[in-house]
Amino acid sequence: MTEPNDKGSGNGIGMNVSSLRRSCIGSTLEREDLNDDPIRQFEDWFRAACDADELDPNAMSLATVDDAGRPASRTVLLKYFDANGFVFFSNLSSNKAAQIAANANVSLLFFWPTLARQVSIRGAAVKIPGKETLRYFITRPRGSQIGAWVSMQSSVITSRSILEAKFDEMKRKFANKEVPLPSFWGGYRVSPHELEFWQGRRNRLHDRFLYSLADDSNWTIERLSP
Repeated sequence: MTEPNDKGSGNGIGMNVSSLRRSCIGSTLEREDLNDDPIRQFEDWFRAACDADELDPNAMSLATVDDAGRPASRTVLLKYFDANGFVFFSNLSSNKAAQIAANANVSLLFFWPTLARQVSIRGAAVKIPGKETLRYFITRPRGSQIGAWVSMQSSVITSRSILEAKFDEMKRKFANKEVPLPSFWGGYRVSPHELEFWQGRRNRLHDRFLYSLADDSNWTIERLSP
């Protein structure tokens, strides 16, 4: 990888990073390599990312838009997936929750640099049932369970000490008993209608294949130009 040029735009602020590049050296990806079911194909790639010791292979960028059409993205963690979609959890009073309530259409992006692979997913996010949320919540580390009670996610606070004091308060409150599931905490399942599998190749001639949902159970698969 080349070094960045620290000459900015001339006002003394910024960097010219156009020289930062590396050629992707990934494996080939052909149509015959792909499973007809995109969820099974995702499972194959996800297992490969885990085997390659990718850092946080379940980290995914979640993009939403607010009611004014302004986009926002953040990294969340995939907790499980199945034929019905991809599940993550959040505070239900957060900005992302408000944006999903206004517009359920979201996108997810997984990036696994060791393998030079990306998977982008577009679909609708829907709250999962409370029983399903509870099944996951009781598997969380105790500190994470207490933390769910502490943060009113996305709200403005004046100092970190407020969080720490609230955490200590909740530790005392739930001492010697199970931490209950907060009513304002839950999960979302993103049911996909498009999944794109991107394999990095030399000279920016990447392999890209797009799965599009044709009906309730059948998918079309098309190669995209890089």
